[in-house]
Amino acid sequence: MTPTNAVRICFIGFGEAGQAIASGLREAGTTSISAWDILFPGPEGERLRQAGAGIGVRLAASAADAVRSSDVVVSAVTAAASLEAARSVAPHLTGQFFLDINSVSPGRKQETARELAAARYVDVAVMAPVHPARHQTPMLLAGPHAETVEPLLRELGMKTTCAGAEVGAAAAIKMVRSVMVKGMEALTYECFVAAARAGVTDEVIASLAKSFPALDWNRTIEYNLERMASHGARRGAEMEEVADTLRELGVEPLMASATAERQRQMGRIGKQEKVRSTLREGGTALLGAVSAAATNGE
Repeated sequence: MTPTNAVRICFIGFGEAGQAIASGLREAGTTSISAWDILFPGPEGERLRQAGAGIGVRLAASAADAVRSSDVVVSAVTAAASLEAARSVAPHLTGQFFLDINSVSPGRKQETARELAAARYVDVAVMAPVHPARHQTPMLLAGPHAETVEPLLRELGMKTTCAGAEVGAAAAIKMVRSVMVKGMEALTYECFVAAARAGVTDEVIASLAKSFPALDWNRTIEYNLERMASHGARRGAEMEEVADTLRELGVEPLMASATAERQRQMGRIGKQEKVRSTLREGGTALLGAVSAAATNGE
């Protein structure tokens, strides 16, 4: 058996998730990690290349170069690009495990698996933010190869649980859960921007605390607004996948579609300097900045 630290891992897509998982694995002793991102060749890829060099991964010259001689391929691209990314490496796969960690619908995962007949495809759902746990972030695995790869991933220090033998089972759990998680974030925006403008924030918090005493509402408001401001564009795209999931299940995605738009809006707001400067401060400063930014064109 190949020693665990000698497992050759390749990342297709090297944004926040890829960098976080790669850095955790590298520090845990994995010595052979390569990465490819479609942004690498251009000026906009400089930040990604610097991150890769700092982590100690091999920066590949192409997708084919990245997967060559790898044992495990991790696809960590944007939701919209997941199928295209799989197709870009499909001709170069020769039995590797292909871990699709992208936040897409079960139907998209199943379509991707069909495109990758030469690989051992695994549907992976990342169930929490990748920081601070990085490669130890809880993940669900599904598909016919999930139970085969899980012992290897656990030896690498990853926190995985098998969700089923069918591709799409892990994605279904994450997508349906996101209706609630990201929907609550969107509701937080609407509720507390309105409360701030009405001058009744403290009163609304006090009332909610009586109905939901287990929640720290001040912390919840701050956390939800920060997540949306920092990651709203990506989360909006994920919610479109959630909407597709609901359609696949015969559920009209009224709330999910609205949440997608609210997440995208907050992603735009979060790029404004007056909002970004309050992310660390949080509290009323963050809420006030978000409310003001929404008034000025959003």
